[in-house]
Amino acid sequence: MFFRESETVELKETVVDDVKKEIIAFANCEGGKLYIGVRDDGTVIGVDNPDSVSLQIGNMVRDAIKPDITMFLHYETLEIEDKKIVTVEIQRGTDRPYYIAPKGLSPMGVYVRQGCSSVPAADNAIRSMIKETDGDRFETMRSLKQELTFNITKKEFEQRNVEFGLKQMQTLKMLDYNGIYSNLALLLSEQCTHTIKAAVFQGTDQTIFKDRREFTGSLMQQLNEAYAFIDFRNQTRATIEKLWRTDVRDYPEVAVREALLNLLVHRDYSFSASALISIYADRIEFVSIGGLLPGIELEDVMIGLSVCRNPNLADVFYRLQFIEAYGTGIRKIMKSYENTGEKPIIEVTKNAFKITLPNINAKYDMNIVAERQAEYLKNPLTMFMKKTDSSEDKVLELAGKRSEITRQDVEVLLGVSASTASRILRRMVSDNILARYGKARDTKYTLLK
Repeated sequence: MFFRESETVELKETVVDDVKKEIIAFANCEGGKLYIGVRDDGTVIGVDNPDSVSLQIGNMVRDAIKPDITMFLHYETLEIEDKKIVTVEIQRGTDRPYYIAPKGLSPMGVYVRQGCSSVPAADNAIRSMIKETDGDRFETMRSLKQELTFNITKKEFEQRNVEFGLKQMQTLKMLDYNGIYSNLALLLSEQCTHTIKAAVFQGTDQTIFKDRREFTGSLMQQLNEAYAFIDFRNQTRATIEKLWRTDVRDYPEVAVREALLNLLVHRDYSFSASALISIYADRIEFVSIGGLLPGIELEDVMIGLSVCRNPNLADVFYRLQFIEAYGTGIRKIMKSYENTGEKPIIEVTKNAFKITLPNINAKYDMNIVAERQAEYLKNPLTMFMKKTDSSEDKVLELAGKRSEITRQDVEVLLGVSASTASRILRRMVSDNILARYGKARDTKYTLLK
């Protein structure tokens, strides 16, 4: 019998560590045979104990290769020229790509057959095998990253009295029974590669940035941090009629919550581009990557039809009670604007979904801003030197005399608490009178010119 290496034949004198690469490469391609006890030139040298060799390979395969490939291996002992060799027949696997466990789903761990050699697979080849095996849905595919941590997600589950362990992760389809994480797990891990970018603009266009942030990490972390970012800028306008006081926030909290959840749950995560939140003086825009699924029209969404792109992710949010029922988010947004004189706008393109929430109080605040800006342009000194009991005007006078002021300066100037000083400053920033710089204790305010 003549032996020669080829695309489907590999020869080894003894069992060495590289045997794992050869087995993986055959299983990831069209299968093949591995002969132990034969030199590269085809010379048969045999092995002393065929059973021991088979056992050694079997243990190596079980310990070092994922997913489980043992069912695709067949061992046989052949006697050639009075010498015994071990034949390992490897079939093409059904759970491709197979990889060396410590190396993960990367070119360092995934091998394919190329001519007479086993070589690292390219990233696009790895993705193609995953897509072929797992299907087109991003969240169900195996994650290319397998070293994942879930500290924030676990804390969120604990706070809501929902168990989060190995069994629950399997039920939620974050982890399969081979111990391999899905892309859903990646999204809920600290290693999540997708982000939300948020920006605050002065006025109603993108001419001037006032603030910008990028939210990273687990989707749970991004959800909480993005909501806090918006909520801090969601000002309250109070109106008094006779003995009744009415407080109206710029944006209904229900609408903000549902728009943010829509941004995360319905996003197409097969694209790497960030989701976008843009805050203007008169509106907030939420832009999610990925348009409507085929066969669904905007009219369907508006009446409550829900065909979710990421049903497993939606199920996680449902279990955590972020989502009360499927298909109700858009209707909740529209209902929250009833009797306000404003109406949210929903726009869809082939690759994006956009929700625009109008600022309910903009019609009042923009008039105030226009009046103050006109006064400032006419004679800037009048805004600094007005002697009045108005708290804001006192702050304006102080800001006109100094290059920058702090919240503590306002507390001393007005004799008010820290929360009251912060509220006045936030309102003046929202009115485009002051500009805010820095973070936390280093926050400074300057007159907007």
